[in-house]
Amino acid sequence: MPGIIHILPESLTNRIAAGEVVERPASIVKELLENAIDAGADDIVIELEKGGCTAVRIVDNGTGMDAEDVPLAFERYATSKIYQFDDIYSVRSFGFRGEALPSIASIAHVEMTSRRREAVAGTKIIIEAGAVKEATAAGCPVGTAVSVTRIFEPVPVRKKFLKAEATEQGACIDVIVRTALAHPSVRIKAVANKRDVLNIPAARDAAERISLVLGLDFAEKVLPVQLARSGMTIDGFVSPPDLTRSNSKQLYCYVNRRYVRDHLLNHAVMTAYRRLIEAKRYPAVILFIDLPPEDVDVNVHPAKMEVRFRNPREVYDAIVAAVWGALSSSPLAAIARENKAYASGNPASGRDYQTRVGEALKRYTVSPVNERLPFSRGRFDRAYVKAAAPVSRQEYGSTAVQEQVRETMQEPIREPVPSITLGDLHYLGQIAETYLVFAATSGMILVDQHAAHERILFEKFKAASGSHKTIGQQLLIPEVISLAPKDLRFILDNVEVLASIGIEIEAFGGDAVVVKAVPSVAGQMEPRGIIMDILDEFSETERASSVADKREKVIVSLACKAAVKANRRMAPEEVTALCRDLDRLTHGVTCPHGRPVFVAFPTGDLEKMFKRK
Repeated sequence: MPGIIHILPESLTNRIAAGEVVERPASIVKELLENAIDAGADDIVIELEKGGCTAVRIVDNGTGMDAEDVPLAFERYATSKIYQFDDIYSVRSFGFRGEALPSIASIAHVEMTSRRREAVAGTKIIIEAGAVKEATAAGCPVGTAVSVTRIFEPVPVRKKFLKAEATEQGACIDVIVRTALAHPSVRIKAVANKRDVLNIPAARDAAERISLVLGLDFAEKVLPVQLARSGMTIDGFVSPPDLTRSNSKQLYCYVNRRYVRDHLLNHAVMTAYRRLIEAKRYPAVILFIDLPPEDVDVNVHPAKMEVRFRNPREVYDAIVAAVWGALSSSPLAAIARENKAYASGNPASGRDYQTRVGEALKRYTVSPVNERLPFSRGRFDRAYVKAAAPVSRQEYGSTAVQEQVRETMQEPIREPVPSITLGDLHYLGQIAETYLVFAATSGMILVDQHAAHERILFEKFKAASGSHKTIGQQLLIPEVISLAPKDLRFILDNVEVLASIGIEIEAFGGDAVVVKAVPSVAGQMEPRGIIMDILDEFSETERASSVADKREKVIVSLACKAAVKANRRMAPEEVTALCRDLDRLTHGVTCPHGRPVFVAFPTGDLEKMFKRK
């Protein structure tokens, strides 16, 4: 009986490898574009036919290849990057797997011409279904040109899975944009069906490249990120909490200038934005993480889209520190409160943060803003501005948020840009007894009184919970509340969570609890209403969440219920107190649900509305 185990022919193994490396035309664009940049090109042209489904051609002005190296480039595991095993961990280019070109050649018709600067003539090679059909001398400019046609013809099953031409072209453009953001000194042009779709000139730095690729409006709104720690540097740009997207497509993370989709990195970014943006909304982030090549393995994924870090916890902490530092040093940064870890809103501290890091690391396998007004102080007419009363620091403490970030993160943070505060503006009144109106010669500000008060209470609760301060108010007459069995069990299982925010509760008989204290700021609320609201906030699945998540959800619910409501007239003294409290916050641009606290109408926008421009 013959054996059932056999060795697959190389032509078949190449196609199997191609299935991992070449998922769609965008994969071909990615691999060839990275090769061009590795070759030192600073001028690259990409041509697509029918969205890349029919043909992909990339021409670069890089170093080119010698005649003897051209056919070797299409052999599996042929490389100029490593010579011994340990070299894999010190590769500073786009990494090495040795499968890209042979994988592409196994599923398409490939023509390549290449010439080095010192060579008289270049070399032309034609590969079809993985076999060399022609290799001859040819006249060509310095650099390399690769033309890939008849894509997926040797594997027609794969071709059936391609999307519409517009979809595949969009995926190719996404790859080009991601690469362009990381390499500002490279001019990149993309042509689709003989029409220019991208023409990105070389830029001086990442900021200028972002303006060219994502638009000047976007570039003007983002906040710069900069951090150096333990041989690692992080720089880039993040959006303020009021600039969000419905998906994570504009979350760009690069490791040593390579774009990656890594759960750990994305989780760290979202941790920094926790309770600053709405649920199911995402920030726009461009982060460049550079660290020694021996501290990161870029070859754990066939398409090199995932990485593995030697010290993932350090990377996670550094990203949270970098993003948080950018958010808290925005033009609206202000005085922080007393508790250095929790009250400052710093996400990289406390038990909640440790729990979130643990969750991120479990999934790590191979596979605050204090926004005040968006106008600079110098643009205001002081005759129009109301003088601000002195701020008492007895309750909130006098330590600046930058000092808190330095102590907690052990990293220097830039001093904030001087900015105007709500207390500096001229209060005009309310609209619909819901929105507070402030005036300045440079614009008009509307503040949602409920969202503002909700953010203030949320920060107070969180600060007290983190510092174990007593914020409960004893009830003269404790209230007994009967509950359904599952609700009773949930409340009793979370007595400590409730106690940390000032709700003192004990078992009372077989099916009841007794509430002895409620948070002082919620003294106007009925104890029964507080407990029922908390129960309503938790679905069956959320009741099994971590202690940290439960505490935060209870705090959000309590802050929302206790905050001043819409359709309520506020006295000028109440508005003044609200503004002072809001000005003291580390991040006051959104409520804990992510809704905006204020909306600004610059004078220019008002003039456009009235057709004055």
